[in-house]
Amino acid sequence: MIKTVIFDIGNVLTSFSWQKHFYSFGYPADIAERLGKATVLSPQWCEYDLGNLSDDEILELFIKNDPEIEVQLRHSLKDVHGILERCDYAIPWIKELKEKGYQVLFLSNFSSKVLRECAHVMDFLPYMDGGVFSFKVHMIKPDACIYEEILKQYHLIAGECVFIDDTLPNITAAKNLGIHGIHFKNREQAITELEALGVK
Repeated sequence: MIKTVIFDIGNVLTSFSWQKHFYSFGYPADIAERLGKATVLSPQWCEYDLGNLSDDEILELFIKNDPEIEVQLRHSLKDVHGILERCDYAIPWIKELKEKGYQVLFLSNFSSKVLRECAHVMDFLPYMDGGVFSFKVHMIKPDACIYEEILKQYHLIAGECVFIDDTLPNITAAKNLGIHGIHFKNREQAITELEALGVK
């Protein structure tokens, strides 16, 4: 019996795309691709996402990854305002689940920078019952420890939880701990799968 619904935030409750962000500066496709490889696809990104590196430190490492696009890196990472848009269904969906008696939590790899600069978009957070940001606990999906952390913090039983995430490795890691998982593609598909688990 499901008692708790755990949401990822990026691409589930918000529309989120680094590629969209890089394209918004008018860079051609090849530069946007290089920006992604130098930043979010770099080995250092995980450390930044965990809060282990400051904005200035990570920017200098990104520049070392691809010094030829230093100007574009400094420009596109100056701030991340506008990188997120809240999905119009986020608050109604959360409210509906809570009205039906479900606990609603979040588990997100969003970095401190994204949270700080896009907080106005995440106005759904006060409607939720809590959750875990990776950088606050120095763990990151799909590391099993972060799933264990949310279970521990909120005194949850794995089999009574369902985790909705758009990334398959994150879903697989949750399932390995006995948490039900839904690989999010769109809200309608996720609701159908929730109903199959008895969440109605």
